[in-house]
Amino acid sequence: MNSFQVIKKDVRFQYLLGIGSTVAISSLCYVFIDIIGYHVVALILLVGVSVLAMFLDTLPIVVTAILSALIWNFFFIQPKTTFNIQTPEDGLFFLMYFIIAVMNAVFTSKIRKVELVARQKKERENTLQLYNTLLNSLSHELKTPISTIIGAVDTLKSNSSRLTPDNRSELISEIDVAGNRLHRQVNNLLSMSRIESDFFKLQLDWYDLNELIYSVIDTNRTESTSHKILFKERENLPLYKVDGPLIEQIVHNILQNAILYTPPGTKILIEIYSNPEGFKLTISDNGPGFPEDKIDLVFDKFYRLPNTVTGGTGLGLSIARGFANAHKGMHFLENLPSGGARFTISIPASTTTVIAEKYE
Repeated sequence: MNSFQVIKKDVRFQYLLGIGSTVAISSLCYVFIDIIGYHVVALILLVGVSVLAMFLDTLPIVVTAILSALIWNFFFIQPKTTFNIQTPEDGLFFLMYFIIAVMNAVFTSKIRKVELVARQKKERENTLQLYNTLLNSLSHELKTPISTIIGAVDTLKSNSSRLTPDNRSELISEIDVAGNRLHRQVNNLLSMSRIESDFFKLQLDWYDLNELIYSVIDTNRTESTSHKILFKERENLPLYKVDGPLIEQIVHNILQNAILYTPPGTKILIEIYSNPEGFKLTISDNGPGFPEDKIDLVFDKFYRLPNTVTGGTGLGLSIARGFANAHKGMHFLENLPSGGARFTISIPASTTTVIAEKYE
């Protein structure tokens, strides 16, 4: 909770803030009254009221404005320490100050409320749009594998005696693929909720990144039969203190993006390099690449490239970015001159050795 929200919820604190600030400003001006003059004091107090109006509700700021006018009259207008005003000019000046201070306080407070309502309305519209996008994506992403599983199970139950071993194996394979697809989508939703949670914390431990990447490749082996995944293992790579499951999720989501959105036969190359700060991970392919004007959008939540045939919720790359940011890392996407695209993730991390390979 930020300081503005604390002030907004505590009305008593608003009164204390308004009155205390006005008294403090007036005291400081009283010390330098012989230098700045009482007309300048009025301007300084008006500025103070205007600033406070950005944080206080209408009634506290009106009280503050009235108090500032009374303080200015009592301590700065001749004769001092009285509420009497000797000259018509000072009387007119005091009346103008009083009106301007109160009107400025009220109008600023009202404008702030209008801006707050407009901002909340915009946030609600954005939230509804995100939910509609999510529901539309999930209606396809969940319905398809569920229908596949139900259809395959129904076939196994009703035609079990007439199915050949190859037929059964094929149906079981379909159930396996559909089940993994469902599992992936649920994991993505849980991961996005975790990223947006205020209680998100890294679970750091020592990991062999070669093993993590091999594990991800093995997990995606069933769905990547039409792609060639290459991994250049680093034999002298040190152990890194990271959140291993999150690093696996980063690699998995970027790899899944390459598998889903590149044509069959595409080569996907995973490389990892050590550096003094941590490590750099790259995942590149020789597919069609990304439209140059869309590269800055692909990491946004729920974003999917237009005219993409394969389904998806548009959460995968957003989650990869979120988990990289959680490690205080950096992410980068570029099209390669030779064709295809390359994702680069740089993660700062402690290592078990001070020796680090140079970038290649």
